Amino acid sequence: MDFGYAPQLYPEEYRYTPEGSANTALPTPDQGALVAIIQQLHSSLDPRTVFACFGNTLGQYLPLAGIQAQFADLSFSWGRRSGVSLRRHLNTEAFPGSTLDYRLIEPLTPAQIRTLQTLESMLIQPLLNAISYQKMSEQAMFDSLTGLGNRHFYGQAIKNAVARANRHHDKLALIVLDLDNFKHLNDNFGHQFGDAVLRQFGALIKSAIRNTDQAFRIGGDEFVIIVRGELDSAAILCERVLAKLNKGGFFSRNRIHTSLGAAQILAGENQDNLYERADKALYQAKAAGRNCYRLSLDTQNT
Repeated sequence: MDFGYAPQLYPEEYRYTPEGSANTALPTPDQGALVAIIQQLHSSLDPRTVFACFGNTLGQYLPLAGIQAQFADLSFSWGRRSGVSLRRHLNTEAFPGSTLDYRLIEPLTPAQIRTLQTLESMLIQPLLNAISYQKMSEQAMFDSLTGLGNRHFYGQAIKNAVARANRHHDKLALIVLDLDNFKHLNDNFGHQFGDAVLRQFGALIKSAIRNTDQAFRIGGDEFVIIVRGELDSAAILCERVLAKLNKGGFFSRNRIHTSLGAAQILAGENQDNLYERADKALYQAKAAGRNCYRLSLDTQNT
């Protein structure tokens, strides 16, 4: 997982600003400053913000140009990637084998190295807390089998998307899709095979959607996709899913198909009514022979 975001994505107060220069006199943090630093590092449960706060703090006391870090499978980046290189290893129980790669404006003095060691020791616990919180949040919001958003996440996402669409007159569509005859697959080949089908279908949906779309598994073999765009955009996405499913490979070998229904939000419409219209279109697709999609052509909110 890469947390190397561009500086502008960090909170305003932690953005990188190249203020230091060689031979600039930098202060040494006193006890009061250290207490304030600890409090600031613990003030966020977003790992990116904690790391950006750490980089910003280092820059106040050391000639720092940038910093990159590797904690197990997590990567962080803040500031520039050029300058005098200094790599340090943090062999802590929480992050064994972790590394911090500093880019300095000038080499550190012995006193500055001691300051660095002190500040590094303050990073571990707040960063661990933030990472643990994020992982728990992801478990609560994402389906463990497919990696897509779960029903709870969908409920939040569609509510926000509909509110935004009604407030700003944004274009929004919803696709409801499921696997044709999935119960038959489960009954004949077992739940382990069924799980493999769901897992691969989730991966297929991920590969089909755009960065602006959101996909969810809301139960069993039922999936939904929130589409940022008009009904035509939803139709193109439906065609893309069908093309990927029918091009050969695992799904074709096992004669696995999907049916899809899509609806575009109408003025003043709520998320439940939007879902009902997309779901109705899905059943129209099944009635038409399955392995196809249908669009809700309603033009007035009832």
